[in-house]
Amino acid sequence: MAAPTAAARRNRTADFRSDTVTRPTPAMRAAMAAAEVGDDGYADDPTVRELEALAARMLGKEAGLFVPSGTMGNLVALLTHTGRGEEVLLESGCHILRSEMGGIAALAGVAHRALPGVRGAIPIAAIEAACTGGTDYNTRLRPSLLCLETTHNAAGGAVLPLDYLAGARAAAGRHGMAVHIDGARLFNAAAALGVPAEAIARHADSVTFCLSKGLGAPAGSVLCGPAAWIARARFFRRMVGGTMRQSGVLAAAGLVALRGMVDRLPEDHRRARRLAEGLAAIHPTICDPAAVETNMVFTDFAASGRPAAEWVRLLAARGITCRASDATRMRLVLHADLDDADVEALVGAVAGLWP
Repeated sequence: MAAPTAAARRNRTADFRSDTVTRPTPAMRAAMAAAEVGDDGYADDPTVRELEALAARMLGKEAGLFVPSGTMGNLVALLTHTGRGEEVLLESGCHILRSEMGGIAALAGVAHRALPGVRGAIPIAAIEAACTGGTDYNTRLRPSLLCLETTHNAAGGAVLPLDYLAGARAAAGRHGMAVHIDGARLFNAAAALGVPAEAIARHADSVTFCLSKGLGAPAGSVLCGPAAWIARARFFRRMVGGTMRQSGVLAAAGLVALRGMVDRLPEDHRRARRLAEGLAAIHPTICDPAAVETNMVFTDFAASGRPAAEWVRLLAARGITCRASDATRMRLVLHADLDDADVEALVGAVAGLWP
């Protein structure tokens, strides 16, 4: 018999769709209500300034820029780093290419080259080869920016190792390229490596991270880099409509997230491993526990003979919300609003429903 669902136990749904579904904590709501604010369009919102300064210190950068979303943070970084006739190198499955609605072409207007990676890591040799010019009859655009992603969403929450980041940064430097890290889940990557976020960020000229994913804030991201570069990025933030007004109300929740939600991330990683182990015990083709590095579990229910959409419906009836990523697969994400009982409820539900 399947274990009782989270909904039955606490009259709520256990939502595994993403770590973006978290609700603001009571501490966040209190901080938002009490936030001192100004007009960030005039750079005089003190809570936003405090958030930007804290984020920059934690990443070892000179300055930060509060933006509404990670997608905008990456777009602003592209606009600030690049110019006409230049090219961006990216891993072929990265979030910028898969999930940011073509902004790199439609809005940043720069050429890009997608390079295949291994668990999100472009081989260093491939970075070098992409920067090698051709003959007079086979010339290439000049790559001016290398974008990396860690944790890498499409690679199952994989973490880029520090030695890889150092090698990629060195290769980029040899060819005059800047490096931008899409660190939407940067603090998850740092937790998995057992290092401060600065140890990752030092390998890039600019880094963006989300407050609304693993850290549980209701909205916002921060783009960090050199002070002069961030000053130019503010211009592009305004261009794409990202300048807000009394945004200290949101920044206050971000401050709580940075001060109180970073140290709990290993709990999400532990629960993700437990979930993967439980599902693999039901059928070994559902997922590979060894591939789980952070808070994501990528699953394949093909062996059940049921499409993923049917599994979504069946689990929803048991108080568990999931989302199909294609015909047979689902991505399950652990976050601050899920606990051990929710994990066991999902494992028990799948076991009870397995043909």
